[in-house]
Amino acid sequence: MFKPHVTVACIVQAQGKFLVVEETIHGKVTWNQPAGHLEADETLVSAAKRELYEETGIRAEPQYFLGLHQWQAPDATPFLRFAFVIDLPEMLETAPQDDDIDRCRWVTAEEIIGSAQLRSPLVAESIRCYQQSPRYPLEILHNFNLPE
Repeated sequence: MFKPHVTVACIVQAQGKFLVVEETIHGKVTWNQPAGHLEADETLVSAAKRELYEETGIRAEPQYFLGLHQWQAPDATPFLRFAFVIDLPEMLETAPQDDDIDRCRWVTAEEIIGSAQLRSPLVAESIRCYQQSPRYPLEILHNFNLPE
């Protein structure tokens, strides 16, 4: 049976810059959006808010649904990644709560798209989608029997 990993990601933008989290994976520094796995009894939106707080210390509400990416990692692990937009009026200070996060950085779209240290190609693809794709109201995501 096909069982993809379901993840959420927050594309956080302020003053023309995007928030990335730095993690060291197998000795290599990588960049990602604040992101992580959906947990049981959790909505996609609540998972996005939780991951944003855990990885950056920022509490903010997703404003739009950006899109869904299906990807297979080099080790053949399948992923479904739900991306959310959070536009902030200013760059906020960060304080990661998750010990796996080395630090957070505000960087340009060009720095992300041109980086060789992305955790996956979905990091750059999410930025391209932010730049080119429409945003969808969160109401298109329906939750049944799940707490908000």
